[in-house]
Formats: sequence, structure tokens, C-alpha cells
Amino acid sequence: MGRLNDKTAVITGGASGIGEGCVRSFVSEGAHVVIADLDDGRGVAMAEELGDQVLFHHADVAKEADVAGAIDLALQRWNRLDTVINNAGIVVPTKAVQETTDDEFDLLIDVNVRGVYLGCKLAYPHLRRTRGSVVNIASMAGVSGQKDHAVYGATKGAVIALTKCTAVDWGEAGVRINAICPCTVRTPAVERYMEALPEREEGEAAIRRQHVLGRGAEPCEIGSVAAFLASEDASFVTGCIMPVSGGSECGYKA
Repeated sequence: MGRLNDKTAVITGGASGIGEGCVRSFVSEGAHVVIADLDDGRGVAMAEELGDQVLFHHADVAKEADVAGAIDLALQRWNRLDTVINNAGIVVPTKAVQETTDDEFDLLIDVNVRGVYLGCKLAYPHLRRTRGSVVNIASMAGVSGQKDHAVYGATKGAVIALTKCTAVDWGEAGVRINAICPCTVRTPAVERYMEALPEREEGEAAIRRQHVLGRGAEPCEIGSVAAFLASEDASFVTGCIMPVSGGSECGYKA
């Protein structure tokens, strides 16, 4: 028996990276999952691979109708919603604030903040019935300053504040909400970035320095913590901003 047996989750950005790690962790714990993502090819392939426990829904998380559609699909198929993992997000552009354009700012806000807001708002009535929970994927960039991440870091700081305030609002209804703050995770996007570097080893060395454990995280390591926070094992945990960052919050190595 898994910790999430017969539970139903919507996981945004679930077709790759941290989202895929969450999907696979939830499925392994017995949950039913709707993958909400823009990547139709990868999302459909994952749903076919993982079988009857998983459905795919095309979704741009900045659009309310798309997020509502993912939630509706979960309700239509399994008649309940227990968890939303607000994972979908973008990092680029990685620029200082004075170099960021208005269009770039708007895109980061739309995906990273509005997407989380919509996931929380639209899920709440259904989570109240199941006394369910939300897990938001924030970032250590929302906790400590990082070079060329001003607006991205601001969006993740907003997710952290939204999580804390919403925990206060939802507590009496028994609906929990928490956030995970990774540092560097070995996602396809990070791999593409590493391949584009003039000297890949310099990038690998930087990742090792960022983490006390001397390496970046694998997506499944974030997914397993998300599964814990969604489970009854975390029944008295809400408003928690949890670093899952290999100790990067303790300080970087010289």
C-alpha cells in the first residue's frame, strides 16, 4: 500500500524535470495523476507509459480555463481532488533587473506567480471537501540572492509569501499548503544549459560548490518530498517552506 493510495493529484509542468519526478513519485505511492503541461508529446507518452493511473491535459498555467480543465478532468475521471502540485515555471531570462524587458517580466510573472495563484484558487473548493493539500515548487532563489535571477527570484519569493499567507487562510478548513525550495536540479533544461557552456566542467564545478552534498538534485528527490508533504505523514505540516537543496541554504563552498 502506498502513502497516496486512491488519492488524486493534478501536477502542473508534469511532463519533464521536477514535475516528472513528482508524477513518478506519486504514481509509485498509489496516486492517480493528471499531468497538466504544454508538452503534448511528452505528456501523452508519459501517460501511456504509466497506464490507467495517469491522464494528460494540455495546459498553459497562465490561463484560468486551462488550469480549470485539468482539475475538471481529475474530478470527471476519479471524482475527487486531493492534491495540486504547482510546479510549472520558467527560469529564463536570466538577467539582472536593469536588463530585463517588460515583456520578459510579464512572462515570468504570468507563469511563475499567476500559474500558482490559479492552481490554489481553483483547487480550494475541491480540496476543502477532501481536506487535501497543495505543494508549491518555489526555489532557493526566492530565499537568497542569486546573480542574474532578479525577476525569477522575485517570482519565487512571491510563491513563498503566497504559501505562508494561504496556510493561514486555509488552516481552519483543514487544507494544508507547503512549498519546496530546490537549488540546482538535474532537469533537461539544466542539461541543455550545461551543454551550451564553453567549458562544461566549470559549470559542473559550480554545481558542486552550490551544494553542501557536492552535487545537484535528481528530479525524483524533489518528487519524493512532494509526495511526503501530500501524504498523511505530513498531516500537521502547513505553511512550511522546505529547502530540498543539498544544504545550499547553509552557505556555498569557496
